[in-house]
Amino acid sequence: MVKGYREYITREGDTYDALALSAYDDERMSSHIIQANPQYMDTLIFNAGIRLRMPVLDKSERPATLPPWRR
Repeated sequence: MVKGYREYITREGDTYDALALSAYDDERMSSHIIQANPQYMDTLIFNAGIRLRMPVLDKSERPATLPPWRR
């Protein structure tokens, strides 16, 4: 569940999976970032300076299949 959003300004070369790994410790969570930024849905690699909405997610939304050290 999305609890809110924070702003992130991209750096040259950022990708959705790298952003998700940094923000959520799980690159598979990139779909949440894509859904929050539909205008950039077709972007694979970002230029610097793009403002993205980064969802603040409830911890309970993490997949149960994650190993304990990644929860």
